Amino acid sequence: MFSLTLIRPGSTEFDEQHRIQGALDLPLSSEGEHEIDAAIESLRERGIKTIYTAPNEPALSTAQRIGKALSIRVKELEGLSNCNLGLWQGLTIEEIKRKYPKVYKQWKESPDRVKPPQGEDKEDALTRAMKALSKPFKREVPFGVVVCEPLATFLACSLKQCKHALPNTYCEKERAPLIEQLDLESSDGELKAIVTGSR
Repeated sequence: MFSLTLIRPGSTEFDEQHRIQGALDLPLSSEGEHEIDAAIESLRERGIKTIYTAPNEPALSTAQRIGKALSIRVKELEGLSNCNLGLWQGLTIEEIKRKYPKVYKQWKESPDRVKPPQGEDKEDALTRAMKALSKPFKREVPFGVVVCEPLATFLACSLKQCKHALPNTYCEKERAPLIEQLDLESSDGELKAIVTGSR
């Protein structure tokens, strides 16, 4: 058994405006920087050897900020780039509900089967993320992963083998925890995870 610490990036201006970011490159806001700085201490004792991150913002800044503070190596993996949410990127949730009411309702209820207009299929995004993490999984040593929403929630759901859900931010609820620890074990070549702590 080994642990994966799933780290969601700090806030961007789009988060604060309730806009869909998707694959857009946006820096951390001042609030996002404070969120990460406040979370760093809780990562200190988790035994993380390497942090794997998407090569774009705000994941990269988040990973570099944590890596520098805790002297942990940061490695960029192209496959961890966030889901491309197509024509929804840059729009607020309210604008999406107004412009694409039927598709938004279907996507919210079944993200497995519906994708945003001109966007990326959830399974395609999840497949490339899991492929990017295949070597870290095989090493079976504690590591961190910094990925944006909704890919972070899709990845967590896949490892926990639970019904794929949308991140809370898309369902008008509170944000998902910034840090989620999953204890992983391999059984018959398949990884299974248990959530052991979140912040």
